Amino acid sequence: MKFFIDELRTMLGSAPQKWSKDDHSQAARDIHTFKQTPEQRKLRIASIHEELGNKVKNYRWRIQRWASIIIVNMIFVLSYWFDVQLVEGALTASRFVGFHLADLNSALQVVLAYKVILINLVIGVVTVLLIWWFVGGRSFCSWVCPYHLLAEIAEMLHIKLVDKGIVKDHPMRRSTRTVMWVVFAALAFITGYTVFETVNPVGILSRSLIYGAGFGLVLVAVLLLIEIFYSRRFWCRYICPIGLTYGFVGSISPVVIRYDLNHCLHEGECRNVCMVPHVLEMTKKNRAHDEIIDIGADCTRCAMCLEVCPTGALNFKIRGTGDLI
Repeated sequence: MKFFIDELRTMLGSAPQKWSKDDHSQAARDIHTFKQTPEQRKLRIASIHEELGNKVKNYRWRIQRWASIIIVNMIFVLSYWFDVQLVEGALTASRFVGFHLADLNSALQVVLAYKVILINLVIGVVTVLLIWWFVGGRSFCSWVCPYHLLAEIAEMLHIKLVDKGIVKDHPMRRSTRTVMWVVFAALAFITGYTVFETVNPVGILSRSLIYGAGFGLVLVAVLLLIEIFYSRRFWCRYICPIGLTYGFVGSISPVVIRYDLNHCLHEGECRNVCMVPHVLEMTKKNRAHDEIIDIGADCTRCAMCLEVCPTGALNFKIRGTGDLI
């Protein structure tokens, strides 16, 4: 339970807990000790050099994620353009063949603003809650969110500019996102207006794709410029309350990315590509508290860590079963 609580604290912005040896399982202690033997240290270093020297780029999961984002959003667009009424509305609130769906954070904003709970809203929330509970709450961010696709491209540009010394990254406090979640909730309750939805790039992009471009795209452009030239993943890491809401849902999801200490070289490539690297603290040398660990609640299940892990130390799993993929 204490490890689960620490996952939630980390998601809310606290620094990941560095567990003492007393908190490590016997299996983890044995593996850490074994890896520190002179022979294993030499073998690990040699394996890392071999990996870095023979690195092959793998974009399998990225291609699948980008395709998923495009397909999901194009279903909304084509349904509207051709009036087939398969999906009506946008990502924030919609109907699928007449069945209501409601984004969890948008629904919360509506309830707080208008102080009323509608039956259709309840139906939509429960349906979406069950879907994202199963596949992992923050999977929405990396597999459906249209802003995520643009932000990922912006991140690539940002990294290139940083590597060339043209710009410098400016990390911020992750707890800012928790503060913004409270601020937007309070604004909805006090003003009686869903303030967040006016600045939400997810809703802005979804509506713009379906109904046509609006002034809100200026805000999206500004956010992307910030992410390219100033702070990597500015919106998703430090502002967006949607990710935090879905993070709570995914904290008990059956679908997880699972870490196996036995196979890890601790070279850190997974953390370098991770959108939320704080969830991979256990991949640092001597940090894992157990032999097998499910990645924490803030994980987006983007699977980029799987693409770069040379030994299969990270894999998709369904809790209580074997490999998922």
